Amino acid sequence: MVQPPFLSPRQTRFVPMSVLIGGIVAYLALLFVLVLTQDAALFPALLLVGALTVPLTVLLWASNGPRGELVPSGIILVTALVGGVVGILVAAICESIAAAVLGDSMLLLVGLIEETAKLIVPLIILAVAYPRSAQGGVVIGVAAGAGFAVLETMGYGFNALLGNGGGLGAVDATLLVRGVFAPAGHITWTGVLCAAIWFWRSGRRPGLGALATIGAYLGAIILHTVWDVAASIPLHVIVGLLSLAVLVRVVVAAHHAQGSDGAPQPADVPWTGAPPMGPYGQGPTLPPTIG
Repeated sequence: MVQPPFLSPRQTRFVPMSVLIGGIVAYLALLFVLVLTQDAALFPALLLVGALTVPLTVLLWASNGPRGELVPSGIILVTALVGGVVGILVAAICESIAAAVLGDSMLLLVGLIEETAKLIVPLIILAVAYPRSAQGGVVIGVAAGAGFAVLETMGYGFNALLGNGGGLGAVDATLLVRGVFAPAGHITWTGVLCAAIWFWRSGRRPGLGALATIGAYLGAIILHTVWDVAASIPLHVIVGLLSLAVLVRVVVAAHHAQGSDGAPQPADVPWTGAPPMGPYGQGPTLPPTIG
């Protein structure tokens, strides 16, 4: 007997906002108690909640369409956790080598390095676990970008605590700024790029898919580089708003495609033994497993 989902697709629309509000309340409570008690043991919790709240909110919004999840939650979790760790490790190694060779000029390569590093796990998932839904590409990308952003923000927060003139105020300011801009950075750039890659992989319009993928990759690198080298807050705002507008457009299109597709989505239908038909008439697909 198939158990009904805990929440209906209609009810899941309220989950992202609930997480955002709950995360803000939890962060303020942790900050208040930390200041009141000076208990350093609360600092890791403050750092985690501050870094996680906004990326998790965006991920939940992107992953839940009008008829449920665009990608099974297990794959989303693996992408966020493993993708974030692999991406941050590969980026750190490559940036260290680039800094040793190029000095301060390596800043121009950070965008290329990080946008490429974040693709490692999504491309593996595309190859072995979940290649079938073009709509799910943006969710995989948002998950990988969110995992990377959370770890990077926690690192910046820790540096703000230990740096010259650092302290709890510096940590709070760092988490606030990165929380506000989180949806417009790593999350957006990797989400849009993976959406283009998944569309290319779907085979519907391979020429357009290839152009979209190249354009998204170059666009992500350019916007990332501009973000890193710009000292102007207005320029950061412009880059952030432009990036966020593109992400919203891509996610809304994915949700609309899921809602208008008459075929059941893989995340909504249990495995019954008979392989369901894949999207775009590409034949049967297998259940979304890894390994």
